Amino acid sequence: KKDTSNPLPPAYSPRYVEAAWYLWWVKEGFFKPEYQSRLPHATPEVFSLCIPPPNVTGSLHLGHALTVAIEDALVRWRRMMGQKVLWVPGSDHAGIATQTVVEKSLHKDRGVSRHDLGREEFLKAVWEWKESKGDRISHQLKSLGASLDWERSCFTMDERFSRAVSEAFIHLYENGLLHRRHRIVNWSCALQSAISDIEVRHGRLLPFPFSSPCTADHFSFWQVESRQLSGRTYLAVPGYERKVPFGVLFSFAYPTEDGDGEVVVATTRPETMLGDTAVAVHPDDPRYWRFHGRNLRHPFTGRLLPVVSHPLVSPKFGTGAVKVTPAHSPIDLEMAQDLALPSVAVIGEDGAMTAAAGDWIQGVRRFDAREQVLSALKEKGLYRGDCEHTMLLPFCSRSGDVIEHLLRSQWFVDCEEMAQKAVRAVESGQLRITPSYHQKIWTNWLSRTSDWCISRQLWWGHQIPAYHISVSEAPSFQDNKDESEGFWVAAHSESEARKKAASILGKPESELVLKRDEDVLDTWFSSALFPFAMLGWPERTKDLEDFYPNSLLETGSDLLFFWVARMVMLGEQLTGRLPFREVFLHSMVRDAHGRKMSKSLGNVLDPLDVMSGISLENLQEKLKEGNLDPRELKVAQSGLVKDYPHGIPECGADALRFALCSHRVQGDDINLDVASVLAERHFCNKVWNGVKFTLSALGEGFTPLSIDELRPLAPLDRWLLDRLRQLAEECEKNLQSYEIHQVTAAVQAFWVKNYCDIYVEAVKPVLKGPGGSDAQQVLYWGAELTLRLLAPFMPYLSEELWQRLPPSASWRAPSICVAEYPSPQHTAHWSYPEETRRFDFVYSVIRTLRGLRSNYNVTKGRPQVCISCSREDELLSLQSFLSPMQTLSLSGPIQLLGAAAQTVADGVGWASAEVTDGCHVYMNLK
Repeated sequence: KKDTSNPLPPAYSPRYVEAAWYLWWVKEGFFKPEYQSRLPHATPEVFSLCIPPPNVTGSLHLGHALTVAIEDALVRWRRMMGQKVLWVPGSDHAGIATQTVVEKSLHKDRGVSRHDLGREEFLKAVWEWKESKGDRISHQLKSLGASLDWERSCFTMDERFSRAVSEAFIHLYENGLLHRRHRIVNWSCALQSAISDIEVRHGRLLPFPFSSPCTADHFSFWQVESRQLSGRTYLAVPGYERKVPFGVLFSFAYPTEDGDGEVVVATTRPETMLGDTAVAVHPDDPRYWRFHGRNLRHPFTGRLLPVVSHPLVSPKFGTGAVKVTPAHSPIDLEMAQDLALPSVAVIGEDGAMTAAAGDWIQGVRRFDAREQVLSALKEKGLYRGDCEHTMLLPFCSRSGDVIEHLLRSQWFVDCEEMAQKAVRAVESGQLRITPSYHQKIWTNWLSRTSDWCISRQLWWGHQIPAYHISVSEAPSFQDNKDESEGFWVAAHSESEARKKAASILGKPESELVLKRDEDVLDTWFSSALFPFAMLGWPERTKDLEDFYPNSLLETGSDLLFFWVARMVMLGEQLTGRLPFREVFLHSMVRDAHGRKMSKSLGNVLDPLDVMSGISLENLQEKLKEGNLDPRELKVAQSGLVKDYPHGIPECGADALRFALCSHRVQGDDINLDVASVLAERHFCNKVWNGVKFTLSALGEGFTPLSIDELRPLAPLDRWLLDRLRQLAEECEKNLQSYEIHQVTAAVQAFWVKNYCDIYVEAVKPVLKGPGGSDAQQVLYWGAELTLRLLAPFMPYLSEELWQRLPPSASWRAPSICVAEYPSPQHTAHWSYPEETRRFDFVYSVIRTLRGLRSNYNVTKGRPQVCISCSREDELLSLQSFLSPMQTLSLSGPIQLLGAAAQTVADGVGWASAEVTDGCHVYMNLK
């Protein structure tokens, strides 16, 4: 334990205050739920939650720090309330992100790719990277003071967690909720993997630009966020030296089969016309009635394309006739399935044109192929022009690649039934979402959710526990049969899969040939299991019995649908219970200019740099350690110079946590300025100096009375204790409703204004007189209770100062972490409304007198003051607080008079001011 027997240093220093405490907290087991049994104020209530597992790839940013600050405040509050608290740390293996980082590292350090190494060696390299780099997040969490139970920490690729992932897949598959299907997926050609909608940067629910005929409503189920383009825009695409133009609508003609006419179509993707299998028009569009049932001839393949009608086509788009490319557009595939049209894939997984596109263009990259197709159309006289076009362009947040839509066989979770259950859980009140306005969004989104593609063509991750079974004469098992690839079995191991298959097929195990799916599962699949897998599921562990379902899930509002919804759906399906009782969603943290945190902008700050301070030079060096390309690095460095020309001063963990919690986290996005964190560091100094004064005022041998025994008579003592009572009530009410910013504001206002600026200054003369004993007791309890109220937000400073206060009872908690949180029941007897009402008026007089001093530049003297009051009640208030009024207004002798005192105004050298219509003050300036 840190030695607190020495006097406090003269000034507050975060480095000094935050040293040594965390290791002692962990060693003593204060953060473990088992410690609760030692507390005399223990209650039967349980509070459990998991930290949203950050990606193992890197470090926490200020958005993560907000999550930690909020969760730790709630966790520490509940623990101090005597509840049995479990807060589990963990990290996510982050399939795409981690594989990308390690591949870049291998290429940079050793000049090799993962394919050069092979899968087994590459996975060894990833584990080595994880062991060497993966501790940074835990170091950040500990520095922030997060009171996590580290012995229960888990990683989504741990053996126990991996078992849970396999069990979840097998359960869903064998219960008919998971199938292998041939469908359009979001594909990153740079990663050569399908990616989920979460990895596609997003904005609004609007159509993909690749399929031009449809309105926004037709695409609402995709939830893809895209970059808005207002017209022709040149963008960098991985693998292309030149920038590629987007936001252009091209028109070209398809001639009729007999050559007596043509149909002009418009598209943003002319290169995909090589995979067209039809041209579609709206059935009610009279311009094309004469073409219904006729064929058009493809100018390059010679293929006949029927003119079909479908209600999804918008007559207002382009010419009203659209090309249909089922293999590269989800909406075109929908039309093709309705009309029994074939699919032709002309773009491969690497982004190059396939053999089906034609020998003349096979192997050409897709955006180079676009130019060749346009040139060929012009040569044939079929090009009809282009125009700028407003569109949304989806792209991969990991690689920066423009998303391609490919038709592939993948594993899909059937979400419809589970989504309906999740909707009903909120509507029935079983699951509460805070703020409540998210509930409508939740219902709307889940009501039209689509099946979830969980296959990823990666090496790092949970390899899909599904085995393809080859037999000579497999019977037809519809539930287990892939639409195109035969018979599959889900199992924990090959031997288990062989036994299952042999039992189902009635074949000897020796006749079966098994091949495991080489793909891995979407990272979000495993992270969606976190609330119960962290407790030991699928085993019936004691932790699962004690702490499941979780009391709360707290996370950023941007994860509501992608992570939270999937946790709810899978949790209810796999465990039979909702994974948590409440979801609390906080705002997104942006920089001081309102911009989203982005490494390429240079505005992603490491919480450690804000806590410890960092020079501009070191900030720029850290940028160079990342994977930014030279152009991004230049922009990011320029941003740092603009925002932090002198670096970032040392602010400390307490100031950062308090600043984050001081924002209204249930409202709009938070624009965080480092200056606001520095302001809270000054507040830390105010707390430091206030307690330092209190300790000197108490002196040696001071023994506090119990809270129940403290019932002072002096009006100012009663006023402060009544304010303390109100503060305890306000803190409890707002913590229960997660209005955390109201708690920090109330505590700060009490300490700065009521305690330091008013009470401490007013009692300095009193401490030397006969009323000093009561003042000491009030000073003590004002400081002691404020530190406990402050502890969930400023754990280091509150511990450092609280440990130096003399004990107040026969049993004292060893740490403020496990001391009892002040509640209104403790302070109910400090209800002094009369003194509070009277002092409110007295303080208005004090402010008026201070205003006169300022107006007349009275800096040192203590002038004589007369106050006239025509109302008896106001006069009684002034008489009750005469001494503190004199001290706080820096006045000399104060004379209280009735209405007749107005004659004083006739004297030369007196200044006057009105407090109320019945009260006036006069100050002798001579």
